[in-house]
Amino acid sequence: MPALGVSDRGTSHVTGRREYSEAERRERRQIALDERTCRLICPVAAALVGVCLTGIGLLRVVAVVHGHETLADDILSVDAVLFLIATLASYVAIRRQAHRRVHWLEQIADRAFIAAMLLLTFACFVITYAVSK
Repeated sequence: MPALGVSDRGTSHVTGRREYSEAERRERRQIALDERTCRLICPVAAALVGVCLTGIGLLRVVAVVHGHETLADDILSVDAVLFLIATLASYVAIRRQAHRRVHWLEQIADRAFIAAMLLLTFACFVITYAVSK
């Protein structure tokens, strides 16, 4: 026997909306979370590509002026590629229709973004060490 106010088809007589099971609600929340994450990753990762390119340019100027070569510009170039991968993966995942979204692209965007942030932090340590010498 259905719950009070709920028909056999799972719709409420009061609101006319479908009642979802706990598992369905959890899955819908996860999908919404994945989409929000991609919507956050896309612009931030794109901006951080520019930050990496600016850092590479500044390090090149310092290398010419002071004659110090560092590993940091190479690290930042790899970092820029990782941020670009995160940007493109999140963009494509967002552009897909909601029912046909590609969740593996969202995971690629998330993992590439985290890896790039870790690498950017490492590059900061390398730059700090190179400047303090």
